Amino acid sequence: MSGGFENFGKREEAGVDGKMECGICWHVYDPAEGDPVWQIEPGTPFADLPEDWRCPNCDALQSKFMALGAENA
Repeated sequence: MSGGFENFGKREEAGVDGKMECGICWHVYDPAEGDPVWQIEPGTPFADLPEDWRCPNCDALQSKFMALGAENA
């Protein structure tokens, strides 16, 4: 059964400008915007985030994020 969950925790799945969504609180990390909470510069791909980066909304681990498909972005 597939529902997008196979993409959980795969940092490289988002590509350079792909968005990643938290599977806990549904926060979307958009590389074009970066993350002002963690002082991540705009243009930073999800795969290039620091290893200790967590969801700025709910503190979930990066492994809880899943790649958003082009149809959902």
